[in-house]
Amino acid sequence: MAEAAGSELPVLPDSVLLQVLALLPLRDRLRAARVCRRWRRLALDRTVWRHVDLSPHRLSSRILWHLVRRHLRDSLQTLRVRGTLSCGGKQRLLSPALLAALKNRCPQLRRLCLAETDLRPVPYESIPPSLQALELSRCEIPAAWFCGSAARALPRLQCLVVGNVPAFSDHHLLNISSQSRLKTLSLSGTYRVTDQGIQRAAPHLEELERLVLRRCGGVGDSAMDFVGRHMKRLRFLEISDAYSLTKAGLARLAALRCLETLCLDLCDKISPGAVTALCQALPQLRNLKLGGAGFEDEAIDKIQASLPHCSFSRTP
Repeated sequence: MAEAAGSELPVLPDSVLLQVLALLPLRDRLRAARVCRRWRRLALDRTVWRHVDLSPHRLSSRILWHLVRRHLRDSLQTLRVRGTLSCGGKQRLLSPALLAALKNRCPQLRRLCLAETDLRPVPYESIPPSLQALELSRCEIPAAWFCGSAARALPRLQCLVVGNVPAFSDHHLLNISSQSRLKTLSLSGTYRVTDQGIQRAAPHLEELERLVLRRCGGVGDSAMDFVGRHMKRLRFLEISDAYSLTKAGLARLAALRCLETLCLDLCDKISPGAVTALCQALPQLRNLKLGGAGFEDEAIDKIQASLPHCSFSRTP
């Protein structure tokens, strides 16, 4: 049995082993390169390094430099990294020089996901211009971020995801929306984003297809007015913990004729009838998810009965 098991692995085609290696965590992928010459060749193949997730590890700048120089190459499309903010680390993960090296080594980089990273010493114009998607989670950003000089190419982002970045404000939202043609915008725990910020950014967000507003403390009826007025291409919308949202603001979303999925985490000020009226006014709606509101089971049954062509789910 041992001989049979040992003889099966080498006969697997390279294409299968490449897919297996691409699924391994970084540490195991590098260990696989030490097994034999064939595995080293496959483990270092450019196709294995298209999507690299370093987020399980708290990286130092030195280690990231080593990876950029030795392993990250022109096939890289997605990179996820995590710094040391939450554990009190003072060493900064990123620098303009490191990002310049990443730009030169990885010209096909499309998605960059940063967690617990201090971006205050990094000008936004240092971000690789090839990026189409940027995700920031629990990061520190300066007040002037998302700005850059006209002399340098800036990313033309299509997707921006910001989670638990307290410094992110109306000013940041206006800067990024006016410089890029976003199709996906997700804001979670960004308490400095207000109705006024949505109002000013909305005319620049007319190509938006997916919008998430979760725990944005200052967002209410006025913001929904501008969402309905300008974001006509929305197909997915999630609104949660918008405590200043009322029935009148919810009704403004009836203008979103392309909306297919609606996720609402509502307060008690919104009645089941208001939810039903909105959903019935959305001709393309196929998925409804409700949470937060203390609706009785009878009210939920009425909402479901009034939407026969819509999939319904409920969260506590």
